[in-house]
Amino acid sequence: MTPSVLVVGEVGAGHLALATAESIGVARSLAGPDGVVGIVGGAGASSAAPEFGRYGVGRALRIDDPRIDGALPAAHAGYIAAAAKAVGSDLILLGGTTFGRDLSGRVAVAVKGAAVNGATELTWSEDALQVRRPVFGGRATETLRLRGRPSVVSLRPHAFPPSAGPPVACSVETAPAATVPPALLSPKRTGVEPTIQGAGPALADASIVVSGGRGVRSQENFRLVEELAASLGAGVGASRAVTDAGWRPASFQVGQTGRSVSPQLYIAVGISGAIQHLVGMMSSRVIVAINNDPSATIFRVADYGIVGDLFAILPPLTAEILRVRGA
Repeated sequence: MTPSVLVVGEVGAGHLALATAESIGVARSLAGPDGVVGIVGGAGASSAAPEFGRYGVGRALRIDDPRIDGALPAAHAGYIAAAAKAVGSDLILLGGTTFGRDLSGRVAVAVKGAAVNGATELTWSEDALQVRRPVFGGRATETLRLRGRPSVVSLRPHAFPPSAGPPVACSVETAPAATVPPALLSPKRTGVEPTIQGAGPALADASIVVSGGRGVRSQENFRLVEELAASLGAGVGASRAVTDAGWRPASFQVGQTGRSVSPQLYIAVGISGAIQHLVGMMSSRVIVAINNDPSATIFRVADYGIVGDLFAILPPLTAEILRVRGA
């Protein structure tokens, strides 16, 4: 039996977010082009719903309830549960964002199904959905079998490529009616204040992240990290030692008490590899470490390592990347 997958869309800047495109790619690999239905609500849903067709999804549901605009993510749960029942979904798939992780548990309660966050691999058999995900800060991987239907799964950020389509015409329908508890409509988002970040993409969205640590020695030298990041179109991160020293704002921090990132490529510059930092970046697809101490802990988790003086390595590395890219 071919499963049916409901993909919960998320809107950013009036368009479907990258995390939604990643979810669609996974859904199409499990259910084929005809077994996927999208659903989206909130501000921008009317213009974003047809975009499911751009990623190869021919049917989408739009939540026409202005009360959920600016409400808690949980306000969407009743609508998603009603939609899953209406279309006969075996799996409800969400992106690996704060919105997705917040919503997954609520939706699972509403549909009386299992919920798993941070999935990096999904496979389907006749009797169960098998899900793999990293645990214990990436030091182990667990495999779960979800037998109940529908199951609710949110993905690990950047663990899957976005759907490549091909584009199709998307039929947009109004989502089935649902009851939203008044308590979920009371809190309202009154504004969004962006965090201070580097010139490149935000850490949560970046497919490449370059982070600097205490080894850069000073606030002025941190520009070497930022220049390397700029040459790659990467986000800029930092260890706690850097943010504690005031060299960069706390919003740059990657680690247990900062941001968790899962880019395709993570470059650690002058970072020793304290466990608090590793917890925040261990799920990166490829890790490259640059450090002058061959016994640094970071090399134990790195896929590639360069032992040497970062002040001698970074400038020519940045220049070569710019040359190759024709910048």
